[in-house]
Amino acid sequence: MVFEGTFKNAMFIEFLKRLFKRATRKIYLIVDGHPVHRSVAIKQFVAEHADRLCLIRLPGYCPELNPDELLNQDVKTNALGKSRPTNKADMIRNVRSHLHRWQKEPNVIRNRCNEKHVCYAA
Repeated sequence: MVFEGTFKNAMFIEFLKRLFKRATRKIYLIVDGHPVHRSVAIKQFVAEHADRLCLIRLPGYCPELNPDELLNQDVKTNALGKSRPTNKADMIRNVRSHLHRWQKEPNVIRNRCNEKHVCYAA
């Protein structure tokens, strides 16, 4: 999900609802210590959907344990680094296109989760 602006509770809840649409089993989502992930609104949302969702919080200040950081690095290198966007619209198009390719290849994501520091997520 690509968005503009500040990451807030409503945006995260929208993301979680999108996950629900495709999930056939309970979702175990690894999150970092971002204030939104720890907010009262999110805790309430998770409690209301405890049968479908469990958030697993990473310890503080451990980006090397965060599988999301691997995705961020891949996007910076492959979606933005190979063909430098000349404007904001190009950047968004490149990122969305790259993420859609990943979405169609879950095995690539699984393989990324087998890397040394994040293999617990596989």
